[in-house]
Amino acid sequence: MKRARQRGVVDSEAPQTSQKSKKQKTCSYGSVFGELHSSMDWGNLPHHIILRIFQFLPLVDRAKASSVCRRWNEVFHIPDLWRRFEFELSQPATSYLKSTHPDLIQQIIKRHADHLQYVSFKVDSSTESAEAACNILSQLVNCSIKTLGLISTAKPSFMNVSKAHFASALTVVFVNSKSLSSIKIDDTPLDDPSLKVLVANNSDTLKLLKMSSCPHVSPAGILCVADQCHGLKELALNYYILSDELLLALSSEKHVDLEHLRIDVVSENPGQVEFHTIKKQSWDALVKHSPKVNIVMYFFLYEEEFDAFFREETPVTHLYFGRAVSKAMLGRIGMNCPRLIELVVCANGLQPLDDELIRIAERCKNLTAMGLGECEVTCRGFIEFVKMCGGRLTQLSIMEEVLIPDNDYSLDRLHLEVSKHLGRLWFPDMMPTW
Repeated sequence: MKRARQRGVVDSEAPQTSQKSKKQKTCSYGSVFGELHSSMDWGNLPHHIILRIFQFLPLVDRAKASSVCRRWNEVFHIPDLWRRFEFELSQPATSYLKSTHPDLIQQIIKRHADHLQYVSFKVDSSTESAEAACNILSQLVNCSIKTLGLISTAKPSFMNVSKAHFASALTVVFVNSKSLSSIKIDDTPLDDPSLKVLVANNSDTLKLLKMSSCPHVSPAGILCVADQCHGLKELALNYYILSDELLLALSSEKHVDLEHLRIDVVSENPGQVEFHTIKKQSWDALVKHSPKVNIVMYFFLYEEEFDAFFREETPVTHLYFGRAVSKAMLGRIGMNCPRLIELVVCANGLQPLDDELIRIAERCKNLTAMGLGECEVTCRGFIEFVKMCGGRLTQLSIMEEVLIPDNDYSLDRLHLEVSKHLGRLWFPDMMPTW
């Protein structure tokens, strides 16, 4: 009995010893981490580590961090932090944007203008914000900018700035940078004289120019760019600027291969604009010179305005129709767009597009992406289209409401048939109920 009692005492004490040991280990680990944290001198971190941390911080947090100590403030002004910057300019009463503080803007102009290389201006819909952006551009006298973007988040507010004020501000950057490679200035009062200044100072470096909806630019102005900027690889413009001369200039022996040509075909007043036709020889010259070029066209026209397009073979690769397009127009696309890769149709009349889609599948051997909005296609016609395209259709977006059930196929059977020919599971898109 005595031995049993002693064994029981030992057994009952053992767990207590174990718990005490675990507690001691926990305290030991905690004290180690506590000592490590307390011994770390954040103010003496190497410059390159602080710089890396600052690069991940939003601008406001970065500015706050710069006031922690002298060392962090020194890193805050290292040139590498100011090569890429986005000015956000807005009026508090009319915008959701957080405007860049005026004091910070002045600090950047005084201390970092010559460090800026990748710069964008994001402005709200107010004229005051666009004018403020122009005022900042006018002060970048010592800049060496490579990329410039002017972005209106709502309506094109830069168009409300006087042409003289805008051109004067832009000229400062064009003249002083001399190394501009990428420019995005859609929806602005850019004009031909400004383009000539751009070309005179940056012809050897310009590779990308996006200038859709710039009504003061003429075909002659953009032709000047194509004639002298032989390194131009990407170009975005409105159709009214496009010309046979421009395509031939982009196809000259001196010019590099064009990689991307975006053309916006827009009409606000039906019947008021008569669209010109580009010759087949001009398109052929461009494709012969740049065989891999993507030619992207965005159409925002009314049905009666399509007469000038796709009556001859056109080497377009991506087509987007933002308004209704007729059966006849889609039929022409099937006949005359052999390089077509992607087709998106927002709307059509209430006539099934079976024949048109089948013709596109037959003739457009490179087609890999299709999207249909408010259109009509019979289930049988749609399955025939998919069968002809096969597994090369990597993107297929069709609203369920587009598909008309027939005697051969129901909607339930349709997705099985389409999935079989695509080689992957496929369902039509559903209209949201909210």
